[in-house]
Amino acid sequence: MLYTRRGDDGSSGLFGTTERFSKSSPVYEALGTVDELTSLLGLCRAQARGQRDELAVAAALEAAQECLFTIQAEVAGAPKSLTPLQVKALEETIGRWEDGMARPRGFVIPGATPFSALCDYARAVARRAERSVARLDAAANVSPESRAYLNRLSSFLYTLARYAASRAGVKESSPTYS
Repeated sequence: MLYTRRGDDGSSGLFGTTERFSKSSPVYEALGTVDELTSLLGLCRAQARGQRDELAVAAALEAAQECLFTIQAEVAGAPKSLTPLQVKALEETIGRWEDGMARPRGFVIPGATPFSALCDYARAVARRAERSVARLDAAANVSPESRAYLNRLSSFLYTLARYAASRAGVKESSPTYS
């Protein structure tokens, strides 16, 4: 069975404790947002098929999903955390893709291509996940590496969106603020 009925009363447990907590707790908001982001990156990965550099894009997105699972475990109280090498690997990926595109001079209106739009949507969810985890940081004792990774992840997704539009030969628009 894929259900336990234990959460029917609106409570849930965390790793390493028998105590139950309200599902409206900030820790579950953070866990849910990181889970949403993990799923959204899966959609990005599935949509990467047919993109230029498809294998590299899919591999980078899957690596990010793996890191998000570790962050979720850490937020839930498991003795897990990311390493500085995982943060560095994401920074190196960002750097490689930045080198293969023209950098925007300001804000960009999302939607140049379906894939770049999806990456921009994932970027916005990544920022929300970062804020959710930051709100509970003191209580959850989230590692500096996990916080840094969440911060870089939105930069990664922004870069991936710009890279995808650039590789598709589509010029992106900037807002006119009219």
